[in-house]
Amino acid sequence: MRLYELITFTVRVRTPAQAMQRLQETLALPEVGGTLIGCWASEIGPLNEIAVLRGFTDENARLAERDRYLLGSDVFGIEEFMLDMKVENYTLFPFLEAPKPGAHGPFYELRVYNLIPSGLMPTLEGWKNAIGPRTAEGYSDVAAAFYATDGRTPRYLHIWPYASLEQRLDVRTRAVADGVWPPLNSGPQLREMHSTVYLPASFSPMQ
Repeated sequence: MRLYELITFTVRVRTPAQAMQRLQETLALPEVGGTLIGCWASEIGPLNEIAVLRGFTDENARLAERDRYLLGSDVFGIEEFMLDMKVENYTLFPFLEAPKPGAHGPFYELRVYNLIPSGLMPTLEGWKNAIGPRTAEGYSDVAAAFYATDGRTPRYLHIWPYASLEQRLDVRTRAVADGVWPPLNSGPQLREMHSTVYLPASFSPMQ
């Protein structure tokens, strides 16, 4: 799959656990479209957020699911908890494999970078050359990286799983010191950078 959707729900204080219990039920209903990739609750960064990442076989399937929940009534079952809902469309970087279920975390860092107007192609080229060394033995894997196809563009989302926050700090520090990361020429393409660390829901395919 190359097409993805990220829904970020902001819920009331002290309700993420209840909201995720509801999502476990509603996302498993037979009429729900797409393939659930991951569901996480924010731990560090903006709090009381729940991120739901789903993959789609084609654009028609993604639009059909979008219509289903936008035109329905409390389709996710969490309206009593919700303060906001943001939906974003993403396409997988062409040289990366689709994200796989499994125990990769439990800490997942979702990083969103806003780029200069012509910054996407240089970013992709830099990533293509650097991601192999960055994910080699001794460092850590990337779960996925996508470029946005709606909203504020160009921007991209990359997801990094870590076994612990200590591993995250160690790997990132050594990758920079060893010169394997960040990708060559990536800095001049950047305008803004945002990062949130999430923990997976019990039913998330990515743990």
